[in-house]
Parts: sequence; C-alpha cells; structure tokens
Amino acid sequence: MSTLHADPIRAFGDALLSAGLSLPPDGIKADGALHRYRTEGDKAGCRNAWYLLHLDSRPAGAFGNWRTGYSETWRADGAALTGADAEHFARLIRNAQARAKAERDEAQSATASRARRWWSDSAPASPRHPYLIGKAVEPFGLRQPGALLLVPLTDTTGTLWNLQTITTDGTKRFMKSGRITGLSSLIGDPGDDPARVLICEGWATGATLHSEAGSPVYCAMNCGNLKPVALAVRARFPDADIIICGDDDRHTEGNPGRTKAIDAAAVIGGRVTFPTFAPGETGSDFNDLANLRRRVAA
Repeated sequence: MSTLHADPIRAFGDALLSAGLSLPPDGIKADGALHRYRTEGDKAGCRNAWYLLHLDSRPAGAFGNWRTGYSETWRADGAALTGADAEHFARLIRNAQARAKAERDEAQSATASRARRWWSDSAPASPRHPYLIGKAVEPFGLRQPGALLLVPLTDTTGTLWNLQTITTDGTKRFMKSGRITGLSSLIGDPGDDPARVLICEGWATGATLHSEAGSPVYCAMNCGNLKPVALAVRARFPDADIIICGDDDRHTEGNPGRTKAIDAAAVIGGRVTFPTFAPGETGSDFNDLANLRRRVAA
C-alpha cells in the first residue's frame, strides 16, 4: 500500500504545504466539515486558508486560499474528484464563502461606524504636526485626535469606511477589520467632470502632487491598491485624463511601485509617470523628490 493510502492525513498536509499553504495550527480535522485558518500573508484576524477532508472509503478533500483565489481538490489515490464527492465539496465551499463574505461585510460595517464617530469627534489637524512638517505638506482636511493624524479612506461617493492613523514618527496603521481595497483618500475637489485626475500611493505624496499640480488626487495608500482605485475612479469619471503617479521602488526587488502603477494605468487606459532621481539619490516617491529638491535649493 502506498504512503498516500497508509497515512492520508499526512499526505493531505503535504499537499497543503506543496500549494504554499501553512498547516492548520490546531491540526487537520478529517470530519468532512470546512475549516478556515490563518496562513502566511494573512493580516491579523484574517483566516483566508481553508480545507475540508473526509476519510470515508475513498479519502478525499479540498483546500485553497480565498485571498489569492487558489483552490484544489485532492484524493488519496490521486484521482480527480467526480460525481457526488465533487458536488458535495463544491456546495460546502460555496456555503462557506457566503458565510465568510457575510462575516467580512459585518466587520467592515462595524469598523466604518467606529471610524465615522472617531472622525466626527476629532478636530482639524494642526499644520505643526511633526509628520506634516517632516513631509513639508499642508493638512488638506486631515483631522487630529491628540498626537495622531487621521487620514480618511472613502469610496468614490465620499462614504467614509476606514481611517489610517499616522503617529508623530510616521508609523501608519489602518483600523482593524476595516475595508481598504478600492478605497482612497481624496485631496482636492474633482467636481462632476474633471479634466484631469491623479492617483498615487501615499497621502504625503498626494499632498505634494496636489500642491504642485493643482489637480485632485486619489491616494490609494499602497501599490497593491492602485488598480482597484484606478478602476473605481475610471468608473466615476469615464472621460477624465487619469494619470497614475507611481513610486519608483528601484531599490526593491521587482520594483513593485513601478510595476503596479504601469499595470493600473494599462487597465484603465490612463497615463503613468514616475519621479526622476539623480544617481545616488535616495527616495522613491514625488514627496521624496520634492524634499530633495527643496534641500538642494536651500
């Protein structure tokens, strides 16, 4: 008898590892139910990895990662799942996905309610906040409870869903369990039919771009969110000239800032631009570039 048949739980665990998933922290339960757990790449509180396994006459299961969209079926004898097994697992997965979405929506709504209360209870940010001074930018509508800066994250209708906090030393955090994908922080007023709209990563970069170019800027917060934000902005302003103002992460393997910016611009039929640094200069975004030029001129 093969190792797969002799120890199907171990073989199933090997399949999880081969697919890039970690093993469940409480072990593999072969009870035919769907189990969710946190795997590498998940944020705190997220459980995107999933599996189900039964050890009936023909041990079989399925597993995947909802964050990446990966899924795979498995049988101890190596054959493909067919018939009743395939339909049973498909039904369990659909039901579990629906429950996971409902839980996620509920958590995001609760976070949005907390964010709106916190935002409404906070005063306008001081231009003397150390982070703003260090970045040489104006507050542009930020709020400030105590020493924290609050950066609003909204959808393109202006509905507030989440907040990014920035400390005096520049440490940034999003509210736990809050929505992020497709949200941005808008600087400036695009009106109903803007001629030109800019999209960038960080808020300070957006503040610099708005000060220098005058155009409304949607700050996506990170390069992975550039495409979702670009799609949302294009849907709202189908005729606008949209320019992705990417970071040049030339010192990072794969240059994710440049790669993601080019991808986002291509998807929406927009343009893309990057800051240009002299040889030996540090920095990656338009705020870094502006401050470098400011120091040289001083």
